[in-house]
Amino acid sequence: MAGRLRTAWDRAALYLPAVIMGMMALGTYWLARNTPTFQAPAAQRPLTHEPDYFMRRFSLRTFDAGGRLKSEIFGTEGRHYPDTDTLEIDQPRIRFFNEQGELTTATARRGISNGDGTEVQLVGDAVVTREAGTGPGGSPQPRMQVRGEFLHAFLDTERVTSPKPVVLVRGSDQFTADSLDYDNLDRVMELRGRVRGTLQPGGAAAGGDAR
Repeated sequence: MAGRLRTAWDRAALYLPAVIMGMMALGTYWLARNTPTFQAPAAQRPLTHEPDYFMRRFSLRTFDAGGRLKSEIFGTEGRHYPDTDTLEIDQPRIRFFNEQGELTTATARRGISNGDGTEVQLVGDAVVTREAGTGPGGSPQPRMQVRGEFLHAFLDTERVTSPKPVVLVRGSDQFTADSLDYDNLDRVMELRGRVRGTLQPGGAAAGGDAR
């Protein structure tokens, strides 16, 4: 009897490695089927010129390092476009204070502002007004207003340009031109194309070059 058991054990021992290998193969297959897989991150979709958020009856303010108000933009509706990082504004109203505290305002039917609000394109019945103030050396500066169908205002550099016809009113004097480039920091104005002017007695003459 002992001899038969020994013979049976010896025969079973011959197949034991094969049985163990088979069990390991089955275990590996089970792990492969049940291990969660991680999907590769989806490719980032290209930005399109579609608004990613809207604002209604809003105001945006910017402040300098000392907490002083630099600019404020109001609008009836705003749409942000991520591909250009621009904000399109309906009925914009803008107030900007320079380092001397002088106030400049702007209005239009539509405005397009860059991401940080330092540059605004004004479209349709555009008006930019610099209120009266004090120039270099303490000399008084009269109120000045620029009107046109398109005005490009650079708030940080206090510059207004337009490739289209404009009307400029400075104090009691009025000028018209086919295009404009005005630098308020250097007090230089360039009127180009067909320039016409009406100077009132005692009025303030427009500074800068007129071409």
